[in-house]
Amino acid sequence: MTPGLGSYAFRWSIGHKDRVPSDPMTPLEVLTTAADLGFEVLQYADNMPLHRLEAADLDGLSAAAREAGVALEVGIQTFDADLALRYLEIARRLDARILRVALDAEDAATPLDDLTRSVAAILPQARAADCRIAIENHFDFPSTRMADLLDRVDDPALGACLDVANSICAGEWPDETVAILAPHTINLHLKDYVIRPDPYGAGFAIHGCPLGEGRTDIAGVLAAVGHRPMSVIYEHWLPWPGSFEAARAEEREWTAAGARTLKDALRRQVGA
Repeated sequence: MTPGLGSYAFRWSIGHKDRVPSDPMTPLEVLTTAADLGFEVLQYADNMPLHRLEAADLDGLSAAAREAGVALEVGIQTFDADLALRYLEIARRLDARILRVALDAEDAATPLDDLTRSVAAILPQARAADCRIAIENHFDFPSTRMADLLDRVDDPALGACLDVANSICAGEWPDETVAILAPHTINLHLKDYVIRPDPYGAGFAIHGCPLGEGRTDIAGVLAAVGHRPMSVIYEHWLPWPGSFEAARAEEREWTAAGARTLKDALRRQVGA
């Protein structure tokens, strides 16, 4: 298993929705940071839309990744066949072996028969690009439904991108999500979280925290997935710290700490 970084580790430094810094991180800066921290894989998610880059910029990114010794992966949000095909071409250009597709509310509203046909229809292009499609469990798409989709398609070019915490929003605890999706997993997202009671007793809230400091059972997740070769992508849910200057510093700090924790966990898993 190979330690990797996801671009959502720099959610605020890249910019998200209406919160965008005056000098957002570029794809090359994220790549350089990943290499500096010793990650062997970098997964560009939908917060860094590579389809907006010119061909020359993609080629430059590919060359920089080869020089840095970092393998690239690509990703999109929700399933759109035309966009997925476009990203398979980008994957071919970048020599990316994973296209991660995060399923969300729009996909949950699509009849499963229709979604199955749409996903299966692009797998020949995925095989031609030597790129597997990893479907990610997300906030509004239950893991049981996702496993049903994967079973229906039943193709080695398609598997799960298992995120250990996303499905809490869909009413699942992580051990349930891991148990359902581990057999299908070809790409793993690791993040950590804490549950903090409201100081007045009015419920509680779930917040991100640095890897290894919260409730995620890292060793248990790795054991459930097994020793299959895949990238293990570190992400985090750093809450907005109040300013872009603070966000840039804290994202770098959390990501550096996460790199150490992830690599230590993978070394222990190999020795287990």
